[in-house]
Amino acid sequence: MYKLIPLETEQLQEIDSHHHLHPFTDSKVLHEVGSRIITRADGIYIWDNDGNRIIDGMAGLWCVNIGYGREELAEAASRQMRELPYYNTFFQTSHPPVIELSKRLSTITPRNFNHVFLTNSGSEANDTVIRMVRLYWATVGKPGRSTIISRHNSYHGSTIGAASLGGMAYMHAQGGLPIPGIEHIRQPYWYQESNGMDPDEFGLAAAGALEEKILEIGEDKVAAFIAEPIQGAGGVIVPPDSYWPEISRICKKYEILFVADEVICGFGRTGQWFGTDFYDLDPDLMVIAKGLSSGYIPIAGAVLSDAVASVLIDDGGEFAHGFTYSGHPVACAVANENIRILEEEKIVERVRESTGPYFQRRLRELEDHPLVGEVRGVGLIAGIELVEDKRTRKLFDAELNIGIKCRNISTRRGLVMRAIGDSMVLSPPLITTRSQIDDIIRIAFETLDETVSVLKS
Repeated sequence: MYKLIPLETEQLQEIDSHHHLHPFTDSKVLHEVGSRIITRADGIYIWDNDGNRIIDGMAGLWCVNIGYGREELAEAASRQMRELPYYNTFFQTSHPPVIELSKRLSTITPRNFNHVFLTNSGSEANDTVIRMVRLYWATVGKPGRSTIISRHNSYHGSTIGAASLGGMAYMHAQGGLPIPGIEHIRQPYWYQESNGMDPDEFGLAAAGALEEKILEIGEDKVAAFIAEPIQGAGGVIVPPDSYWPEISRICKKYEILFVADEVICGFGRTGQWFGTDFYDLDPDLMVIAKGLSSGYIPIAGAVLSDAVASVLIDDGGEFAHGFTYSGHPVACAVANENIRILEEEKIVERVRESTGPYFQRRLRELEDHPLVGEVRGVGLIAGIELVEDKRTRKLFDAELNIGIKCRNISTRRGLVMRAIGDSMVLSPPLITTRSQIDDIIRIAFETLDETVSVLKS
């Protein structure tokens, strides 16, 4: 049996630097400082190779919703590996785990969502959405409707299609992105982009950019609008209350499809099963991933409303698209068990009624700190924006890397926070308790104080 040989941290870092290319990483910089080697995890905690216990305030990458160390998921994977470790879902074939998961998803997604196309990642699911919405319009006799509108600073994945949907300029600078047929509009980032407007006024203005873009392109050419209910990797941008109702009105007025990217918001993050539920949205397609298996095994999907599914099923013919591991039986078995735990332990309800409100209330205490311009969030997701001047909302010089400095201090003190620019982001496992939230807030305060000391020095 293959067994890892225990190595010192420096040895692991050296091997890592020689052979492993990391995602979203400047390899030269990483090799100078060395990787952080994570060796085990339990509950909301991770441990590095030197034995330091750290609160995982990001739930991995927004995904470990039920926490680490759940034996039920390991057992579900083991049972399925012994019974049917793999078979594909091509060629008129299916298997019990994928059938069960497809049915189970129909019980927790909005009422009119009853069909899912399974993939391995949110990126693949968003690539799938591009093809689905274009096939939909071609099938109903309007092939000219092929342009998809997204938002600047949004994130929908890193494959060519998904990265094109996303609005990250630094990603578009590599590889000739975006691909044709993708357009972007402003984001609903009130704190930095409102120019003196109140939140409701700004929300309407930001939503109005969608109508302006539709008219610019021509409504007969627009296929869909895609957006995250709350922008995650963009810095946890929570739209004003006026934003989503106006977006819904515009989509319906011009009869374009609306795609809700639920990769981060889905499976309880907001205190509802989906961000769609939290904001009372009415999407035509939903993209799911991350919390679907709590990150224990790769699985994702595009979920279709009955209206879209009926067109593709009844008249679309063969959908010439798919992946070797679409609906992988082991991944489906783990996702089924993960959803069972979320339901039976009432984890989503706990976030909605108890820990989510408590987390947001405690976080607002940070707004009195001299470094903090705004705290924003919903449920168990939050962004803490650091500014040089609270009165003018002036940001720090980017060359100071204040967010990265703050992140590194936080990790050393025992809390993983992610730095997105100078916004510190938190998205802890949904099982996080009130006392553990108190620990998160305490370390966050200490981190901010030390960051001030670093700035002064």
